[in-house]
Amino acid sequence: MRVCIVGCGAVGSIFAANLALLDDVEVWAYDLAQEHVDAINANGLRLSGAGEVLGKLRATSDPGELPACDFGIVATKAMHTEPAIAATAHAFADGAVCSVQNGIGNEETLAGHVSRVIRGTTFPAGRIVEPGHVQWDVKGDTTIGPFEPSPAPDGAIEALADACTRAGMPTEAVSDARGPQWRKVIFNAATNPVGALTGLTHGRVCEDTALRALVTGLVDEGKAVATAQGIELDADPEELIDHAARPDVAYDHKASMLQDVEARRQTEIDYLNGGIARFGREHGVATPLNEAILALVKGVERSWQ
Repeated sequence: MRVCIVGCGAVGSIFAANLALLDDVEVWAYDLAQEHVDAINANGLRLSGAGEVLGKLRATSDPGELPACDFGIVATKAMHTEPAIAATAHAFADGAVCSVQNGIGNEETLAGHVSRVIRGTTFPAGRIVEPGHVQWDVKGDTTIGPFEPSPAPDGAIEALADACTRAGMPTEAVSDARGPQWRKVIFNAATNPVGALTGLTHGRVCEDTALRALVTGLVDEGKAVATAQGIELDADPEELIDHAARPDVAYDHKASMLQDVEARRQTEIDYLNGGIARFGREHGVATPLNEAILALVKGVERSWQ
């Protein structure tokens, strides 16, 4: 099996390094950060923290170097999905591409370039320490299933789930992956921007009574939008939020949106709270808190200009 990780940031690197440990999987990584690519090719891809891993794989910033692959795992930021898959689609002409990204709408973008798409949701998290080295902050499960308009061939989803699980990335293949996806969208939209706006880690947001009440309000709006679409969540986002706030899980973790704000990078707010608000409007569900959070984070982004 040959797998290409498209977007080898923190989450992409966690998948790439672990999959590279398997004897029956050849791993490639496509990323535009040339220093990261060079370090991976020279010294391997190192993970530290939640797991100590050194994966040997081939990385490139030139999409023309990519061979034909059985699977793609796309882990770019949501706003980079279109250029990333446009550049790499040729490698997946006979393969299937799985999104493990945050937010809503990534699968639709992938389907515009490749014919077989897998809907995915993942919870591992981390940060790049230096080129070729990623701090693995949070372990977590992954769920993958069909993207109904452009399904993968029979057995493909199960094969990818099996490889990831054997590599130490527990992954479940399910018949309907919308519930897990929306659970994470709601989790992220309720917590990440609050951390980004306050500068607080996940645990510190949750231990503040007023902020925790705001998080619950955002969750309730997200649940209402999911229900209006006929999507049954696989678990309560509130339970996930409280679990992640534990000291032994993600109390000190800076959400990716907070990392983006600190680095003055564009955030994924349009695909999280913006996505919930958009689907809310389509289905007649009011989402005033998500609209407010969207406006605040967009305002922060404008302040850098």
